[in-house]
Amino acid sequence: MNLSTNPFYSSLETRRSFLGKGTTGVGLAALAGLLNQDRALGASIGDFTFPNFAPKAKRVVVLWQGGGPSHIDLLDPKPTLTKMAGKDIPNSVRGDTRLSTMSSSYKAWPCVPEIKPYKKYGQCGTEISSMLPNIGSHADDLCIVRSLNTEAVNHAPGVTFMLTGSQIPGRPSMGAWLTYGLGSESEDLPAFVVMTSTDKGKTCGQLFYDYYWGSGFLPSKFQGVKFSSTGAPVPYLNNPAGVSGKARRSLLDRMAELNQAHHSEFGDPEIETRISQYEMAFRMQTSVPELLDFQKEPDHVIKRYGPDVQQRGTFASNCLTARRLLERGTRFVQLMHSGWDQHSNLFTQLEKQCNATDAPTGALIQDLKDRDMLKDTLVIWGGEFGRTPFGQYRSGDPKKPTGRDHFGRAFSWIMAGGGVKPGSTYGESDEFGWNVTKDPVHVHDMQATILHLCGIDHTKLTFRYQGRQFRLSDVHGHIKKGILA
Repeated sequence: MNLSTNPFYSSLETRRSFLGKGTTGVGLAALAGLLNQDRALGASIGDFTFPNFAPKAKRVVVLWQGGGPSHIDLLDPKPTLTKMAGKDIPNSVRGDTRLSTMSSSYKAWPCVPEIKPYKKYGQCGTEISSMLPNIGSHADDLCIVRSLNTEAVNHAPGVTFMLTGSQIPGRPSMGAWLTYGLGSESEDLPAFVVMTSTDKGKTCGQLFYDYYWGSGFLPSKFQGVKFSSTGAPVPYLNNPAGVSGKARRSLLDRMAELNQAHHSEFGDPEIETRISQYEMAFRMQTSVPELLDFQKEPDHVIKRYGPDVQQRGTFASNCLTARRLLERGTRFVQLMHSGWDQHSNLFTQLEKQCNATDAPTGALIQDLKDRDMLKDTLVIWGGEFGRTPFGQYRSGDPKKPTGRDHFGRAFSWIMAGGGVKPGSTYGESDEFGWNVTKDPVHVHDMQATILHLCGIDHTKLTFRYQGRQFRLSDVHGHIKKGILA
């Protein structure tokens, strides 16, 4: 079977078939130049070329807060929980909400108010937790979405749902879809980069699986490239001892000729992926060390990110690296940070987690503003769900809550830049933070809205697999215009 019968592969065939059938000695440099030009122009699918319209966001950075940050404590103030502290949330509010097995059998549902007070920030007066002062200082640039909701009740399905559109692994991730549709703006760095970090105490962390940034059934060249937090940033990137750059260049050129001949015969897109990966790896031998060298960053910028910025693999270091990636043309940066799964240590760990993530997040927003990049960079801060308005009591005594359980019925995200309405809030939950009461934003709605900000009609960015067209938003999703500027 010739895989080039897929409309996407067919659209790439003209140049590559010429190279394969008409030229046998083309060096990799020339070949890679044409391949990169295709990606820079964006993928053409049938009659559709992306973007469909002028994008507000040219690039995206996702500051993923794994584990489920508490919307009650951070972004959605609920005075009623303070007034009713220790009293049960009414049955009329709880209804038939699906909860995790850790709390679904509870007989008492004690209200637990925010553990630290809220403050009004900016001219807009948006209320944000006093534990997030740096994020709060940018309130006039932010849109706080307070009406997100998901069916997922556990971490892996929740993250997978938000980042791939399905609770079941195997679909392409959001970054893969965007790079598939829009291509790359960098010849020396990947279009989609992933970095991970965790809370310092490693008390509330979650595992991060490769399929959170995988390409699924898309060609594998669209999957995220993960930078390691320890050792070599990109494994096997450097030449082996005794192998010169000139020798490696010659080897890659010869391999490219063989791979291109194979691709011309079989049309397998994974061969094209192999060609482009080899060439990208060669260029990254120079670009990655320069990217990760902070020595030329001004002192005031380094200080802005906090004391952890010089320690590779921390959230602070990853945030500064993200900014450097974005300004060098990387299309989609995904920072996966864990530490918010606070079932039994909310009262001791929440503020510590805020301290570790607040300054770097605020610094990244300020850095983008200083470079006039925030206006066309979409910044997203949030996790797979929120936390319960009631206290979780693992001791069996509802009067001694230790944390909050998973909660997807209503939760909050922060968005900034890239066409988002600044200084605003969108959507509302009820007085307990339990049910969405205004402008609900389902997972697929958020995905549709993000694609729209990037200039893509979410119903047209599709890929045919196993007999049907797939898309990030599945067969759902509505653009939430109230989020847009």
